[in-house]
Amino acid sequence: MTADKKPKESIAVELNDEDVRDYLKKHRDFFERHPDMLDQLHVTHSSGSAVSLVEKQVSVLRERNMDMRKRLNTLTANARENDKLYEQTRGLVLNLLDADSIAGLYRAFMHAMQNSFDVEFASMILFGDASDERDYRVDSLENAKSHIGALLNGRKAICGALRKEEFTYLFPSDGAGHPFYQGGSAAIMPLTDGTQLGLIAVGCSDANRYTSDMGVLFLSHIAEVILRLMQRFSRPEA
Repeated sequence: MTADKKPKESIAVELNDEDVRDYLKKHRDFFERHPDMLDQLHVTHSSGSAVSLVEKQVSVLRERNMDMRKRLNTLTANARENDKLYEQTRGLVLNLLDADSIAGLYRAFMHAMQNSFDVEFASMILFGDASDERDYRVDSLENAKSHIGALLNGRKAICGALRKEEFTYLFPSDGAGHPFYQGGSAAIMPLTDGTQLGLIAVGCSDANRYTSDMGVLFLSHIAEVILRLMQRFSRPEA
């Protein structure tokens, strides 16, 4: 008597999302071997309608392309701005080298800031005996500290919004002789070789124009050149 053989029962395996993900990761050529699946799979679009996986991929690539173009445009704009700033700084340095006095340094700096760099406000202050009349701005260090003492600490540039009193001290007029009583923002670079000799500054009536996270490489470079050239001439007595 022959024993009956029972047919093997098929065991249903239920797959979850992770199983599918793992399988596709291990078989990355799955859609190459089954290209028809690309049109059968649908992904919900942000508009609410369903699109095929191919259309979804095209949409993602298009968005990435737009993002890359924006980044490239930003980099290009920054590069052009840096090239322009470099040329402006180069021209100023050459004019500073041609100066034959501290007054000449002052005129070269102020002229460049107001014309080539087109900044709204500019200032160059040297510390010394303010009682003597000169062709450039001189103030005593004590008086400067009483107005902007917190801005004179250290040897690095300071950028940010200023109080009305600080701004008015640095930029006492709007260039036409009219007092400027509003606040604003500024980038300030001390002129110091261990001794506080003065400062250069650029400012704007927009309190957000100069911020603490902006670069000051070019302003620092200009200050270093002015400081070196001042050694050619007699300094104002401190």
